[in-house]
Amino acid sequence: MMLSSLLLCLLVNVFDIRALAAQPNNLGSSFDGNYAITWGNNYYLDTTTRTLVNKSFITRLSFFFCFIGSGFGSKLSYGSGLFHFRIMLPAHDSAGVVTAYYLTSHGAHHDELDFEFLGNKEGKPYTLQTNVFTQGQGNREQRITLWFDPTTSYHAYRILWNPYQIVFYVDDTPIRVYKNKTNIGVKYPSQPMQIVASLWDGESWATDGGQTKTDWTQAPFKAYFKGFNISGCPSYNSNIQHCYSSKIWWNRYKYRSLSRNEEKLYEVVRDKYLNYDYCSDRSRYSITPPECPHQ
Repeated sequence: MMLSSLLLCLLVNVFDIRALAAQPNNLGSSFDGNYAITWGNNYYLDTTTRTLVNKSFITRLSFFFCFIGSGFGSKLSYGSGLFHFRIMLPAHDSAGVVTAYYLTSHGAHHDELDFEFLGNKEGKPYTLQTNVFTQGQGNREQRITLWFDPTTSYHAYRILWNPYQIVFYVDDTPIRVYKNKTNIGVKYPSQPMQIVASLWDGESWATDGGQTKTDWTQAPFKAYFKGFNISGCPSYNSNIQHCYSSKIWWNRYKYRSLSRNEEKLYEVVRDKYLNYDYCSDRSRYSITPPECPHQ
């Protein structure tokens, strides 16, 4: 292991997203209450951010993780919800570095919903890749170019998962929709999933298909996360039927499809910023996957 790889780091800010915290089924806002370090756990308190405790429910706390990479995950798994982080990505030359935020079940035939932020040379834009795994089958990548610099300020990245649809959001803009089409034989994520975030070295594939490698003289690479409250339905076994209840706010009628305004924003993203869609990749799929016409 080369010494420079020890400098891939993750900076985590504990904060709340007040609008979502106001919703029912919210399970608290602290990092320690909802999450735990899963790997790269040689961490120490970052002296650049003081620990502040608000008398209500807001806790700000920063940890600085240094190892080959770093990651944290939720202590519980969930069967539906609106999952979210506010993230600021590694700046400057971040080619080869992957910041990931995703939901995943565990086991051989797992379900997974991915946000993967693919770093780039300084001055070149980040690529945001999303993917959907169902019963162990992925290869459903879509990639967009972000319309802002994600390294200079925090932006919200959210995943809505309910029995009707999965929607990936950047701030308030939907960038991807995956409809539940089990009625035509398409598998849909139906296993309890853990929330995971990580920062790691993906130079073998992340930038220009792996042609552009990580410049380790730019290390340490830092990704910043905020918003550790969780709006999700906990599941303590493999059965998530209770998480489909219409009494849970994100399962209500208004969240079964995009609003008219969201549809307009979604079309803009697909027209201007989408640069890869597996549904259009004839080299991989000579026959269009059955879910594509419905997405």
